[in-house]
Amino acid sequence: MRFRVRVQLKPGHIRVPTFSNATASCLHPLPLPSITFWILITQFIHSFLMTFSTLSPFSLHLLFNRNRPSSSVHLRRTSTSPPYLRHKFTVPKLRTVSSVLQTNDGVSSDSDSCSTEPRSLSNDVKIVAVVGEGAVSPLKSASWLDVMSHTAGRLKWIDDKYEMLVFTDNISKSNPNVQNLQKLFSTANILLIVSVTKQEAVEYIQRYSQNIPNIICFDSSPALENKLGGSFVQVEQKSSIFSKFDKKTKETKELAETISEAWVRNNSDDIRFCLLIIINAYIKPVPVLKNLRAQGFSTLNCMVKNCGRQVLNCLLDPNCRKALQCLNQCSPVDQVCNYQCIASYESPILEEFSLCVLQKHNCLDLDAKIPEKPYVPPMVNFRGQVLSHEIAEDLFIGWLGNLEWSWRVIAGQNPAYDQFPCQNQLFYRGKARGSFWYEPVFQVKTLDGKLVWRRRKYRVKRGKVAGTFYFSVLDNGVVSNEYWTIVDVSEDFSWGLFHYSGAARVAGQSYTGAVLVSQDGEYPNEMEKDRLYSALDRCCIKEWELFAVDNCSCEGAPLGLPEGSRLHMTVKPDDCK
Repeated sequence: MRFRVRVQLKPGHIRVPTFSNATASCLHPLPLPSITFWILITQFIHSFLMTFSTLSPFSLHLLFNRNRPSSSVHLRRTSTSPPYLRHKFTVPKLRTVSSVLQTNDGVSSDSDSCSTEPRSLSNDVKIVAVVGEGAVSPLKSASWLDVMSHTAGRLKWIDDKYEMLVFTDNISKSNPNVQNLQKLFSTANILLIVSVTKQEAVEYIQRYSQNIPNIICFDSSPALENKLGGSFVQVEQKSSIFSKFDKKTKETKELAETISEAWVRNNSDDIRFCLLIIINAYIKPVPVLKNLRAQGFSTLNCMVKNCGRQVLNCLLDPNCRKALQCLNQCSPVDQVCNYQCIASYESPILEEFSLCVLQKHNCLDLDAKIPEKPYVPPMVNFRGQVLSHEIAEDLFIGWLGNLEWSWRVIAGQNPAYDQFPCQNQLFYRGKARGSFWYEPVFQVKTLDGKLVWRRRKYRVKRGKVAGTFYFSVLDNGVVSNEYWTIVDVSEDFSWGLFHYSGAARVAGQSYTGAVLVSQDGEYPNEMEKDRLYSALDRCCIKEWELFAVDNCSCEGAPLGLPEGSRLHMTVKPDDCK
């Protein structure tokens, strides 16, 4: 049985039982911020139809999630990684990756450039995480200690006052840190338990966590109970969804299901999201979730008043109707399912609808800004020269001229936008003076199993600092703006790392990500390992967050440049020979 999430909660459709082990979900998401727009479009058209056909009461769900997996495509993290990118990353003990860390060895006092300085534990959001000592996560076999440590820092990108402390389950009387953990239990808002099965640790948690209002357990002893907003969430059997609730049954069930599905997507964004929706529901409003609340009939009124023709055209068009029928079978937050419907049945009429409802009239009354964190500095020098705007543009242009593309994407960090097969990047100077363009060309798998090519076009403008750029695109009727940084490019152009932060204002969505690129989509060689790790570290990204891109069957891409396009001005790959 499936439940839909109330509009005040961040999305996620759930399938896993006890916040416990589940295989990684899979996805082939769009490397552009348009999937969630289609989710919105579907919801509004569906609501419109329901309202006027009296099939059910009007119900509007604003459900966003850039990290949408699907069970239809295997999400590959390691299949093409070189050996040096397959080893398990470890966080040195007594060092904080991005927040205050508490392990069985004590509290760390170090700070990391990827986060703000740790604050006192008097903050109103206090999270304690207990993970199994040596327990391995599904994220490229990184330890849960590493993953939770990184999550602690990523929470601070949302709010400096969020504190998360991480312990292992080495809870023994001889461990002097146990007393400190007991004190933290007395003031924590949230207790996150992962892979804890030791009887001594289980009994300790049961004894001292009774006053913690929110407890979520994954892959742990069945004796440990989940609790949300003070209500216990019990599970009758492994194959069931949450079944018994003491109070606020419906709301608790919906939130529990949202957390459950987000967790099994097995990526750092959704792990953080699990905590954010608990904070938002039971502790304090989370700013980045403010756009997830529906506007009710005011939205419908805006649609009817301003976009009646576009709505009617969509209902009368066979392709648009098929898209709606297909989309109605998807979970409203399953981005892969939704986009597969669009890829199979998309039409200009459906695009006109989104352009009217979202971009022109902002019927959702939403707003979003490009995230300011993490701050990622651009590279400073290239081949002994101080990086200039001209050199930076040449680095983007990359192999274009020698090859038909600038770069091919090897892997990406954002689990919803960096994963499509055969991502060819085309960067070039336009015919007009000072103009610069970016056109990604990538594959999408349709519902009938066909691989089709898609191409988008971004306008690119220089940032204030060389190596930074502002991108903008009108994609499926909605404008997205992004801030890109050239983090590093090797002197021989064998690989590069580009970071981006973006926002689709009228869709109320912001996001971050990074792409690792090379000449042919293959990982750089072993000699580049240290430099690559350093570049990832400057992005506040761990290697286990990267998803490999399938570059196996990339023939027939619709490449080529507009007439009058110009390429390199200062540097190019051939220069280093």
